[in-house]
Amino acid sequence: MDLAPDKRKDQHFLIDQAVLHRIVDAAALSSDEVVLEIGAGPGNLTRLLAQKARHVYTIEMDRRFAEALEADFQGSNVTVIHGNALKVEFPRFDKVVANLPYSISSDVTFKLLSYPFKFAILMYQREFAQRMAAKVGEEDYSRLSVTVQHFADVKLLFNVSRRAFNPQPEVESTVVKLTPRPAGYTVADEELFMKLVTAAFAGRRKKLKKALLNGAHMMGLKDPQSVISALPADVLDRRAEQVSPEEFALLANEVARLVA
Repeated sequence: MDLAPDKRKDQHFLIDQAVLHRIVDAAALSSDEVVLEIGAGPGNLTRLLAQKARHVYTIEMDRRFAEALEADFQGSNVTVIHGNALKVEFPRFDKVVANLPYSISSDVTFKLLSYPFKFAILMYQREFAQRMAAKVGEEDYSRLSVTVQHFADVKLLFNVSRRAFNPQPEVESTVVKLTPRPAGYTVADEELFMKLVTAAFAGRRKKLKKALLNGAHMMGLKDPQSVISALPADVLDRRAEQVSPEEFALLANEVARLVA
């Protein structure tokens, strides 16, 4: 396939064979499993996945590559889906293996986590991956850390140099394993929980009480002063990066009770 990548479309194709094989090995595919790939490009990863899995569904938005892939994989165990991964309905799949377009990393990750699957092996910008995996109190702990870890365990597998891509991106990359699982705490209202976390980190340099008061409109609070003042003072006196997911859940549950 002799098609040039388009950097304007966030196309940076993984060409390092050692890295490609390492990603496939991490997926531990069996011959009865169905794999979803997002952003196939020239099909470097797709070909390796097809050798291991029962079937591969690969999503590619660029018509040039989608048509070339359809021709290359005609009559094989690969189905090419031409479309935007944020808009198309995903087929049933067991695992996800992908070098994600970094411009849609967050949105596509949360879309994936709304589907049932065993685990995902995904390439991210290194900084993004570190924020996904960060624990409370760590420098990279953020809204992304709390919200992703609400749905899944996050494990950083290995780093990938920019030299492994063509064209080379401006950032370094990291391969991550995401394993969906229920949260280790109970949330009465998941939407409220997410909004509270968003409000907390929107004012991350402020103590939590001030941040939540400033972001009360995100949670739809009609009387924010009375509601937030009724929350545990010891937690409100900390900054968002010092509050664990379990504590955010307790706060959200208490807000839900107070406004019920």
